[in-house]
Amino acid sequence: MSSRNPTDWMWAQAIELLEQAERMHRQFFRLASSERTQAVWEPPVDMFEDEREVIIVVALPGVPAERIQVTTEAGLLVIRAESPLPFSGSRRAVRQLEIPYGYFERRIPLPEGRLETGTRELLDGCLILRLRKIG
Repeated sequence: MSSRNPTDWMWAQAIELLEQAERMHRQFFRLASSERTQAVWEPPVDMFEDEREVIIVVALPGVPAERIQVTTEAGLLVIRAESPLPFSGSRRAVRQLEIPYGYFERRIPLPEGRLETGTRELLDGCLILRLRKIG
């Protein structure tokens, strides 16, 4: 355990768990909207940082690279796309549907400081973004 105050650590952990629960709630219980502007789900994200760059990994299995839109808005990285239902239009009965499909949007707060776009790749179902630190 680090040298931080245990009470502060406990509250930080509790807040993180609440944020995860809210993301899961939005991901699994939000009803699909007829308007494309309403995100139906949010993909999970990991972020890593060192003195040179910020690396963001977004789980997007089955989403074609050409459908992924990445923008920035006021200190946020915004990722939007649509995950197609693989058997849409067929006359199959759905027996189980756990994988999220449809339009999604994820807004990721960026760390303080100036960043510039580095590399972007889709690898094994994950979008990997590298943002270089400036100055």
